[in-house]
Amino acid sequence: MSKLKNPLIPVVMGLVASFIPYGVTAFLAGVFILIHVAQVSLEIALVIFVFVLAVTVLYYGFRPGDGYLLLLTPLLFFLRIPYVVPLVVGLSGSLVSIVPVCSGVCIYYILMYLKQNAGTLTGSSMAEMADRFIQIVKNVFGNELMWVMVAAFAAAILVVFILKNLSVDYSWSIAIVAGVITQLAVIFIGDFNFNLPVSAGSMIFGIVASVVIALIYQFFVFAVDYTRTEYLQYEDDDYYYYVKAVPKLTVSAPDVKVQRIYSRKNVRHEKNETRE
Repeated sequence: MSKLKNPLIPVVMGLVASFIPYGVTAFLAGVFILIHVAQVSLEIALVIFVFVLAVTVLYYGFRPGDGYLLLLTPLLFFLRIPYVVPLVVGLSGSLVSIVPVCSGVCIYYILMYLKQNAGTLTGSSMAEMADRFIQIVKNVFGNELMWVMVAAFAAAILVVFILKNLSVDYSWSIAIVAGVITQLAVIFIGDFNFNLPVSAGSMIFGIVASVVIALIYQFFVFAVDYTRTEYLQYEDDDYYYYVKAVPKLTVSAPDVKVQRIYSRKNVRHEKNETRE
């Protein structure tokens, strides 16, 4: 275990991960986490192993490139800005992306359970392993907060994905606002029914920061000028076509013209004439 604490190991793994596919990176990260968890509790290590194995198998049903969401979602939870994940994924991903995002939510809460109960999970005997395993499964997958967050993220991705594809002005901005409202609504409903341990201050900070990040992402990915929208109509032998054309927001370079009044040649010629 002391060897795994060497700071060079994460650096080497990061370098290796930059040359391998996202799915393999997610699998290696799961193995790395599993080795650490096994030092604390074999039972919860088994739970994580089964979950990571299921996610790895399901990965082949994901859209290519979505494996990074398994790692990014828990990371943003630790950074207290997880609400940005459904917003950005809904804007740029697909509905299939709900699977890796929700899996990332579950991974985060499994790790949090381990952190909060590390003292009681250490040093169990083999005779108690079966009972402790059942108890861990009940506690981890009976966590109402985890399932409420899974529902909130899934619903937000669905709402954002649907609204951003509508043919209305400012559809991406509307989708971001609607995604935030959806997350808040699901969390408030869950809090009302289950009395969830949700910190209002942390949630407000995370929501505000997530909206800012989503708007910045929108500016760089989907910057359009709705004031110059054009509606086009044309036809062929079989169909009539009605097209809404929205130009991209561009900054035109100023057209600077430099007019030369006197050149060196003209100046010399004028001096010669003056001398004569």
